[in-house]
Amino acid sequence: MRTSTRSLTALLAVVAISAAAAGCTVSEDKDKATAGAGSIKKIDALAGKSIRVGSKEFDEQLLLGQIAIVALEATGAKPVDKTNITGSDNVRKSLTGNAIDLYWEYTGTGWVSYLKQTKQIADPVGLYDAVKKADEPNGITWWARSPANDTYAIVASSSAAQKTGVKTISDYAALAKKNPAQAATCMGPEFKARDDGFPGVEKTYGFKLPTAQTHLLNDSIVYPTVGKGATCSFGSVASTDGRVAAQKLVILEDDKHFFPVYNPAITIRASVAKQYPQLEQVFSSIATKLDSKTLTTLNEKVSVGGEDAKKVAKDWLKANGYVS
Repeated sequence: MRTSTRSLTALLAVVAISAAAAGCTVSEDKDKATAGAGSIKKIDALAGKSIRVGSKEFDEQLLLGQIAIVALEATGAKPVDKTNITGSDNVRKSLTGNAIDLYWEYTGTGWVSYLKQTKQIADPVGLYDAVKKADEPNGITWWARSPANDTYAIVASSSAAQKTGVKTISDYAALAKKNPAQAATCMGPEFKARDDGFPGVEKTYGFKLPTAQTHLLNDSIVYPTVGKGATCSFGSVASTDGRVAAQKLVILEDDKHFFPVYNPAITIRASVAKQYPQLEQVFSSIATKLDSKTLTTLNEKVSVGGEDAKKVAKDWLKANGYVS
């Protein structure tokens, strides 16, 4: 399905925000975690307190949002599910505008998209420290980062990788210059527009793919479309998405190190972080367990296996002793 209008995206964003604003209290969920039953103990100050949890609209974000909700349930809090907000900018505005209290954001997204920084910081710790410090004046607190790196990536279908011999983004750029039709690329709306997306790839690698060879799709459609290799032989993906392996897509090496590191971390309104400081230890412990392999496996259960995100979240927290 090809999407070519920003108006559709905007409409979907409005609908998503409206739905999220309505919210639903997960305390009514019969599958809720039992307070204090695992290593996450009941926190008296949080008993019955509403904490609004947001997320973006794609599977990994929905999963991370549910991990936050289940963890909050275990503390005795009363989390309100406001996940599934369309678009990074909209969920960020929800946080800074006091429509939600916390969500998982990525260090690279914070640095480039929200803080408008252009200096490349390759070291994950250095990037996290810089983002955390720069976001403080905005009233946003970053808690511990996860070691998982959900970076953007350019992929080739397995058949295209074999046929063209393309292994790096430099190889792909050379192909785009020599034979644009053979380099036809599918990508999602954000990747096509963001500075840390396709415009930056073209600038860094010195090529310009003609519009006719640039196919704008819903992110979730990119994976099977590139996998089939009919419309596009190349595409933009999130590196920890379970569909990369399921579709046998080949990730091209970012040989000029254009893409920043995207470590997920809880971002929380500073006033809420100050009111409930005990939560930092809860989420810091969870973050350290989420490496790329773990997050990819969990994503695959949702995106490929069709499992419910909250069930996957609770099963993982239970398996790691956080809840029972």
